[in-house]
Amino acid sequence: MSKILLVEDDRFLIKAVYTKLTQKGFEVVLANDGDEAISKAKTEKPELVLLDMVLPKKSGFEVLRAIKGDPETASIPVFILSNLAQDQDIQEGKALGAEDYIVKSNTSLSAIVEKAANFLAAKK
Repeated sequence: MSKILLVEDDRFLIKAVYTKLTQKGFEVVLANDGDEAISKAKTEKPELVLLDMVLPKKSGFEVLRAIKGDPETASIPVFILSNLAQDQDIQEGKALGAEDYIVKSNTSLSAIVEKAANFLAAKK
């Protein structure tokens, strides 16, 4: 079973994405802020991180920099899941090493879960 770290501070979205992912058979670990995300990436060793950009304590960009800058976690793929839809944000996210940049307002929950599932299936 693949483990996914979901980093999100919106309670409604956490519940919805968590439910969809667990129904698909994924083990889901939750983090509500940037500090927790960095520490759980190290301790939980997820196979994928779904990372919001607007978070308490540290921004998603800071979290992404920390994950990709640490040899212990650098190889963990990260999908950014954000409503920051400016080209500049998307380019920065990809430049920092994100595998994908998903704009929440343009993407259904099912599509997000499918992207994660397809990505992890292709990695195996």
